[in-house]
Amino acid sequence: MVQTHSPKWETSASVGYRILVPVTSPEEAGLVLPLAAALARVRQGQVWFMQVVAVPPGKTLSEAAGDAIQAREQLEAFLREHRGAYSVPMRTLVKVARDAWEGLWEAAIQEQADLLILHWGGSLLPSTMDDRLRDPRLMEPPCDLILLRTVPFWKGPEDWKQVKHILLPVRESPHSVLALRVADALAETLEARITVLFVVPPGTEEGREESRFRAAFGPALRELRSVIRTIVVEGNIAENILEEARAYQLLVMGSSEDPRDWLGLHLRHVAEQARIPLVITRKMQPKPHARAAALLRPRQHPIAVLVDRWFAENTFHSREFEDLEELVRLKEEQGVTISLGLPALNEEETIGSVITTMKTALVEEAPLLDEIVLIDSGSVDYTREIAMELGIPVYIHQEILPQYGAYRGKGEALWKSLYVLRGDIVVWIDTDIRNIHPRFVYGVVGPLLKYPHIQYVKGFYRRPLKQGERLIAGGGGRVTELTARPLFNLFFPELSGLIQPLSGEYAGRRRALERLPFFTGYGVETGLLIDMLELFGLRAIAQVDLLERVHRNQPLSALSKMAFAIIQVVVKRLEERHKIRLLEDINKTMNLIRYEPGRYFLEPVEIQEHERPPMLTLPEYRAKHGLPPLSREEREALLARRRVKAE
Repeated sequence: MVQTHSPKWETSASVGYRILVPVTSPEEAGLVLPLAAALARVRQGQVWFMQVVAVPPGKTLSEAAGDAIQAREQLEAFLREHRGAYSVPMRTLVKVARDAWEGLWEAAIQEQADLLILHWGGSLLPSTMDDRLRDPRLMEPPCDLILLRTVPFWKGPEDWKQVKHILLPVRESPHSVLALRVADALAETLEARITVLFVVPPGTEEGREESRFRAAFGPALRELRSVIRTIVVEGNIAENILEEARAYQLLVMGSSEDPRDWLGLHLRHVAEQARIPLVITRKMQPKPHARAAALLRPRQHPIAVLVDRWFAENTFHSREFEDLEELVRLKEEQGVTISLGLPALNEEETIGSVITTMKTALVEEAPLLDEIVLIDSGSVDYTREIAMELGIPVYIHQEILPQYGAYRGKGEALWKSLYVLRGDIVVWIDTDIRNIHPRFVYGVVGPLLKYPHIQYVKGFYRRPLKQGERLIAGGGGRVTELTARPLFNLFFPELSGLIQPLSGEYAGRRRALERLPFFTGYGVETGLLIDMLELFGLRAIAQVDLLERVHRNQPLSALSKMAFAIIQVVVKRLEERHKIRLLEDINKTMNLIRYEPGRYFLEPVEIQEHERPPMLTLPEYRAKHGLPPLSREEREALLARRRVKAE
């Protein structure tokens, strides 16, 4: 196995016990929150409030992007209101699907949920739900499952405080063991007491059922301080439970053992007649039947559906992350550091405002950034002097790792900056932005702090084209629309949902970036996206609306060279994918057409994209981060860009 740099941040597979709570409104979230928080606190886990945006027939999944943003904003507003009252990590998740249940089950599998809490009475589980409770997906869930049925007079979290006595009917089953765990967690949080009820069905052998109950539950009950008494009665199970429940404020039970019905005859009668809130638990079966396993297997979607869904779920708006206090809290909670790298070449007009804006807002006022560093590519103006006067460390990329030589180009500066920057999350933004704003940084950092499966975030925006003193809306991004996006649509259609793949504002996790090769020139953004897709999958990439960006537009001759370099990168990756040779060395020289009074002529210009190896393969980098030397097999695995699991 390849040894990689391991930051303090952990992937979603190792964050501990994860509770997934699908809701349809903030009000519904408030009803489920105390139950989810109590279980997360006991298990040292976290709660993910989830909403599924169902897309009706006739619409594409990508058309739900706006609805997904609105859903995330509503859930985030709910968490901001309630997070302070609960000492557990809480996050949000929005899925887009044709069917709410399809999205819910897919999320439970993708996010590796340990527990799913469903509110009985919401749109997913309406009050009249006999058919839904016989759904095979509910019978064999991908994780432990809880149904919470509240009562009409319960409106929110405050109503849970009235629960001081919990009735826990049990029988010998794994579902009852889970019910015991749930009841104990609630009792601890609510300072409540539990009464355990065991009903012996009439006609059973005298003493046998009670002995089995004592043997199974006795040791646990003796250790649980929340259990104040145990009642053993004989008779009709449902009627005895209902009679005893009159003196309690909450009923917790394990589900039926009937393989065809979640509730079964007794629990169904209790659910229909009980006048107090009811919690029903179902333990995941360790070896589901082949039929159930097939139902739980993620569906293989065609590329178009995959991209549509990605566009809706992984497209964010910068306003979702403008709460800087929340971002700083998440950063400190995860124990990560964040570095901002500023690649520059002769940017004296704008570098001062870029540094001042970011330093003031994201270092002094809200400590989101741990360092800001200028990576200069040999400026001959006052770019470096301005940065140093503002107290920013300055590096010249040609002088970083000099033993490996130096190429011209932005990609070379980014690759070498990964060596000098220290953060677990690395952010790069262009330094020619005239309408600079902190959102250009917090917008691309936000998804990385809030969503562990995301590895790499690109910004997008409206790019007005400046002609003299006039701004033409939407006139920028010419190479994007005429070269990059058509090539992606042709050869890498998974990336066709990226609005501006060539944008200069992006951020990534070091553990991902250090595994990627970097092209040295204009093709660096294209190469990073293709390799990120190949290594981590589409779900690891996100994009964020940064509103409008005004910068220095380049002449067509420069854009022509940029397009030529991007095509080289795409062709190189196609060669590697299909094991064929498409590009000879002679193709790396481009004839530019020059105009002078009275004549035209061709000027051959060599435009060659060199490829730097993954930073993780450099001995100097590994030594700097305390990593052992690579074996030959590990180095070959990194250079081969073998896919790793991002979540």
